[in-house]
Amino acid sequence: MPFSKYIKPNTLFLLLALLLTLSSARAGDVEAAQRQWLAGQRPQAVATLEAALLKTPHELKLRFALGVMRMELGETAAALAIFTALTQDFPDLADPFNNLAVLHAGMGELDLAQQALEQALALQPGHAQAQENLGDILLRQAHRAYQRAQASQTAPSSSLGLKLTQTQALLQTLKLSAQ
Repeated sequence: MPFSKYIKPNTLFLLLALLLTLSSARAGDVEAAQRQWLAGQRPQAVATLEAALLKTPHELKLRFALGVMRMELGETAAALAIFTALTQDFPDLADPFNNLAVLHAGMGELDLAQQALEQALALQPGHAQAQENLGDILLRQAHRAYQRAQASQTAPSSSLGLKLTQTQALLQTLKLSAQ
């Protein structure tokens, strides 16, 4: 049954007005934090988002923005917790999975990064950043596999050596870690 059947028209109008006000207030908090961040006031930007989250702890935009800022500050554990929670609370959104993958990749957890990216792409196949990130992960995994193959060989292989050299060169050109 439609939600409006249970609420009187006047009450529904007031609820919609309140929701619009709350959503614009939250957007204002994110915009204020972004302005602070861009002005170099990073601790203040984080504090702005955290204060807003005290009022609306489940707000997606606030949580996502805080996760991105924590990532940028190198606060991996905090960012990981935020994006993991977002993937659980909003399992149909691709972006939290993409950011979670970036964190896993940064920690050298390539298989976990791949899983998160595949989930992002299952949700949104045209997600360009997730596609690119998956390509980077697969390249790093290929290099890792070539290294393992080389380490377990008894005789040198010129084709394997070439693959290793080429993937290493590409990783360096792209400024990607081979981990």
